[in-house]
Amino acid sequence: MNDTINMRTVYGLLFGYDTAVISGAIGFLKTKFELTTAMQGWAASSAIIGCIFGAMGAGWASDRFGREKVLILTAILFAISAIGAAVPTNLTQFAIFRFIGGLGIGAASMVSPLYITELAPASIRGKLVSYYQLAIVIGILVIFFVNTLIQGLGDEA
Repeated sequence: MNDTINMRTVYGLLFGYDTAVISGAIGFLKTKFELTTAMQGWAASSAIIGCIFGAMGAGWASDRFGREKVLILTAILFAISAIGAAVPTNLTQFAIFRFIGGLGIGAASMVSPLYITELAPASIRGKLVSYYQLAIVIGILVIFFVNTLIQGLGDEA
């Protein structure tokens, strides 16, 4: 059970990381795809729009198919998004893959704490969900450090 709960905390780390990763990439995207301000906004917000739909559908899906299967699906969505967003040939492809990642983020944000609380003994439920929330913030912090390192790899417009 502890391994399962610890794995759910990893979803928190991915949640935070994937939510904030765009901050380091937007300058490179602006240059590569010659983005206007509105297009930059779309590139950044497409994942958040996916989050809305992911969170909306996650409750139904987790009741219908089970929490664990939905969490496995979120991991697949994270992987598809990461691969697809790494090699887009245009802004539309990038936004589609960010949206897919957003679906995973939204679903994980809803299902992970629920799954943790269902598996955890009552005496440590609050602590474990707090660890999940902490993992989200750590994921955001990690990507800001990664973004700082990446900034030196190319010219930003």
